[in-house]
Amino acid sequence: MASLKELKLRIGSVKSTQKITKAKQMVAAAKLRKAQAAAEAARPYSQRLEAVVASLASKIAGGSGEGASPLLAGTGKDEVHLLVVANSDRGLAGAFNANIVKAARARADELIQQGKTVRFYLIGRKGRPVINRTFPGMIVAQFDTTGAKEPGYSQAEQIAHELTDMYLNGKFDVAHLFFSRFKSALAQIPTEQQIIPVKIPEDADRNAIAATVEYEPSEEAILDDLLPRNITVQLFKALLENNASEQGASMTAMDNATRNAGDLINKLTIQYNRSRQAAITTELVEIISGAEAL
Repeated sequence: MASLKELKLRIGSVKSTQKITKAKQMVAAAKLRKAQAAAEAARPYSQRLEAVVASLASKIAGGSGEGASPLLAGTGKDEVHLLVVANSDRGLAGAFNANIVKAARARADELIQQGKTVRFYLIGRKGRPVINRTFPGMIVAQFDTTGAKEPGYSQAEQIAHELTDMYLNGKFDVAHLFFSRFKSALAQIPTEQQIIPVKIPEDADRNAIAATVEYEPSEEAILDDLLPRNITVQLFKALLENNASEQGASMTAMDNATRNAGDLINKLTIQYNRSRQAAITTELVEIISGAEAL
C-alpha cells in the first residue's frame, strides 16, 4: 500500500498533468474555430472545380480524346500506385493519425493482393514509423510540414508540383490521396480520393456543359490548364480538412484526458484520506494503550 507521502506526490503530479491537458484543450478549441471555417470555405470551390474538370474530361473522353493531357489520359497502365498519406506533425490528437494510416494500409494491402506495386508519399511525420515498419522500403518521398503553423496554398503547390513531376517521369500510374474529412469535433472521417489521373464519374453528363457553354480556346487547352490547378486545390482542401480534424480530435482527446485526470485525482484523494484517517486512528490507539498501561 502506498504511503501518505507517495499518494500526495501522485495527486500533485496528476493535478499538474490535468492543468496541461486543460490548457491544450482550450488552445485546440480556439484553433478549431478558425480551422473549421477555413475547411468549410474551401469545400464549395474544390467541389465545383472538380465537377468542372470531370465534366470537361468526360466530354473529351467521349470524343476522340486525341492530345489529351497525361493527367487525364493516364499512362495506359495500372501497375504502380502511389498512396499520398497526409498526417500531422504532432501527437495528442487521439486516433486522428492512426485512422488515416489504417485506411492507407488497408488500401495498400488490397492493391498488393491484386499484384500491384505500392509506393508511399508522406505529408507530415506521424505516419512514417508505422508505414515504414509495415511496408519497409516503400516510402519514396516525404514532404516536411514542421515549419508551417497552419496549412498554406504554397505547400499544396509544392506537393502538387512534386507529384506531377513524379507522374510525368513514370514513377507511378495512379495516385490516391488519404486525409481526414472534418465532420465535427467528435467525428473525423478517413477519406480516400484519386487525384492522378483525374477520375471521371460514371454518371458524368458529357453533354451538360457543351450544351450551355462555348469554349475559347478549346476544351483541351482549358483542361490542360485546369488539371494541375485542380490537383493543387484538392491537396489544399485535404490539408485544411486535416487541420480542422486534428484540432477537433485534439480538443476531444484533451477533454477526455482532463476528465480522466479529475477522476483519478478523486480516487487518489479518497485513498489518501482513508490512509491518513487510518494512520491517525492507529496513533490514537497507541496513545490510549500507552496511557492505560501507566
